[in-house]
Amino acid sequence: MVGVMADDQTTDRPTGDLTEPPSRPVPADLLAGLSVAMVLVPQSMAYAELAGLPPHLGLFASALPPILAAFFASSPYLQTGPVALTSLLTFGALAGLAEVGTPDYVAMAALLALLVGVTRLLLGVFRLGMVTYLMRDPVVTGFTSAAAILIIASQLPKALGVAAPTGGVLWRAGWSLGHLDHWEAASVAIAVVTMALVLAGRQVVHRLFPGALLAVVGGVMISRIADYSGPVVGEVPTGLPDLSLDLPWGSTGTLLVGGVLIALVGFAEPASIARVFADQDRQRWSADREFVSQGVANVAAAVSGAFPVGGSFSRSSLNRLAGAQTRWSGLVTGAAVLAFVPFADVLAPLPRATLGGVVVAAVVGLVRPVALVSMIRRSSADALVAWATFAATLALAPRVEQGVLVGILLSLAVGLRTRRTR
Repeated sequence: MVGVMADDQTTDRPTGDLTEPPSRPVPADLLAGLSVAMVLVPQSMAYAELAGLPPHLGLFASALPPILAAFFASSPYLQTGPVALTSLLTFGALAGLAEVGTPDYVAMAALLALLVGVTRLLLGVFRLGMVTYLMRDPVVTGFTSAAAILIIASQLPKALGVAAPTGGVLWRAGWSLGHLDHWEAASVAIAVVTMALVLAGRQVVHRLFPGALLAVVGGVMISRIADYSGPVVGEVPTGLPDLSLDLPWGSTGTLLVGGVLIALVGFAEPASIARVFADQDRQRWSADREFVSQGVANVAAAVSGAFPVGGSFSRSSLNRLAGAQTRWSGLVTGAAVLAFVPFADVLAPLPRATLGGVVVAAVVGLVRPVALVSMIRRSSADALVAWATFAATLALAPRVEQGVLVGILLSLAVGLRTRRTR
């Protein structure tokens, strides 16, 4: 995954058989952008909750960021907005600094987005894409598998309709699973149907099947018609985001390391997406331009009072399948979400179990036990790094960024030792 992240020196060099991605918007971009927006609305609200933030901030993070990112992106398919791993990293970076969901917590999330944005902008402007080689494959594999487990665990109480006691993510998930008498049948059914619509819909019906959208519409209808008594999203502010940089600047030092790590770790997904699609289409791409586009997007998220964003593999794939031809499809997506924000209160009765199901369906594929086990046979050094990163991420939760740091340091140590023994 990471081997595709920083190959900027070769991808920008003319080779004769590579073409430039189209630059002028085409009608297909409109349909593709709208298709992604229908998925992004429920995902963004779910990922905001994953980050410990009010759901409507997910909509703010999905409006201006993809619009501005479109002006700088290299890939014609990359879709920017809230993503699961970055949301989990955001929660980890803010854990213990402020009470979840409070104005202080929200303000610190916006400051974190600014730090992520500035870091990525600097890396892109100064053409330092190769620093991402610090994030080697074993580190990414170990971290993403552990992070996906933590994300799924964090959603279990919500999906089961359980009010679990205060505690760690894994402990609360275990408590919820072990107390069947606390499960709410309606919440469980809603979560299961949501996951089935998202996962099976793409496999059985069509790859463009709008499972998440149908789950949200169905959830709202059930909540209204059947007098659903479980937890719901509740009041959703309908005003447009207030653009401001009135941030808690005194916390900059505290959040700096977390912001830099999110900037690096969170870049793995958009860079991989852009490179893989560019290879398939025989088109040029630029890691430095993607750093800039993602940096601008995060600055926009900060100004909107939202939280760090990144590139989504699932939404970018949908964008490509829906026929997108240029980077302007991302602008269409952001504009569609921005147009929806004034009417977002229609989602107030949406069961939180629906959001939990959306998140689980989005990340379950990131758990990669086969890849972790196969590393043991291929390379003991890589296996050590991957499994140590995996264990550290789980053990240090919710400070998952520290698990990444452990993996990076161990990877460097293993690399130095290998060179000395040659």
